[in-house]
Amino acid sequence: MTYRASDARYGGMTYRKTGKWGLKLPVISLGLWQNFGGTRDYPSAFEILSYAFDKGVTHFDLANNYGPPPGSAEELFGDVMARDFRPYRDEMIISSKAGWEMWPGPYGDFGSRKYLIASADQSLKRMGLDYVDIFYSHRYDPNTPLEETMGALASLVQQGKALYVGISSYPEKQTREAHRILAELGTPCLIHQPSYSILNRWIEDDKTIDACGELGIGVIAFSPLMQGILSGKYNKLAGQLDGTRASENYSLNAGRLEPRILDAVQKLGAIAEQRKQSMVQLALSWVLRRKEMTSALIGVRTLEQLKDCLGVLDNLELSPEEIAAIDEAAKGGLVDSRPIKN
Repeated sequence: MTYRASDARYGGMTYRKTGKWGLKLPVISLGLWQNFGGTRDYPSAFEILSYAFDKGVTHFDLANNYGPPPGSAEELFGDVMARDFRPYRDEMIISSKAGWEMWPGPYGDFGSRKYLIASADQSLKRMGLDYVDIFYSHRYDPNTPLEETMGALASLVQQGKALYVGISSYPEKQTREAHRILAELGTPCLIHQPSYSILNRWIEDDKTIDACGELGIGVIAFSPLMQGILSGKYNKLAGQLDGTRASENYSLNAGRLEPRILDAVQKLGAIAEQRKQSMVQLALSWVLRRKEMTSALIGVRTLEQLKDCLGVLDNLELSPEEIAAIDEAAKGGLVDSRPIKN
């Protein structure tokens, strides 16, 4: 049966401008980081992806190494694009990245021109696309001049392989420098993708989010639920981690499940209950409260998790009193996730 998108797909979603630029993103974007790799079959993947699009989630975020195994998420998304999503390509924002290890040897990691352009070509082939809407430098490379890394991003735009470019997990100083270099090359830095959540506030501590606001760079937060910790599920499991990300030790270090963090989550759960929200919805509301924030990037394993996340659209606003209560509840569970520590 041929997929036909819902006629009501734009009725319930909120869209925000990406910084000062004209591109709008849904406030909830869907990432394919851990849950759309080689162990995911087509029907279950399509169920989630199509439901998201039918609810106005137009942005699908990938990277060369997403899986596992690396590359498999792009391959699966390419299958969905070819079989069902192709008629809607111009309604979608599809992003990819390069910067983490993808293949052996000196040319398959970090930020060289060789790696970024080769990786972009591979990603396009895996997804069956002529171009991606956004291509990111996935992390700052201290051993490669930013002129080289940003020059590679600008080349991808000039070659028609990307419409926009961005950076991910860049600290404040490197964010400003990347913006400057790209501006000189005539290719704006559209967006920054850092980790950010109630318990992980490094972009506030080192002023990266303030720099983005000042420079007109959009911000899309990854791990707004801290790999599921802020869903509250680990509090309920009482040490039984089988089947969770912590048990796999792939994206979530079980060491993060220390008592002080779980205690903070329990206190936050009481605030969510007062707001008649799930913990997930409270965490997403908090991330989206700042004017600099364009979108929150979620990852889900099931359709029910996706529905829970999208429920945040019913109650996005937080009062100053609620924000203060969240800060008080979280203070004992804060973590330092800066990509570069002084």
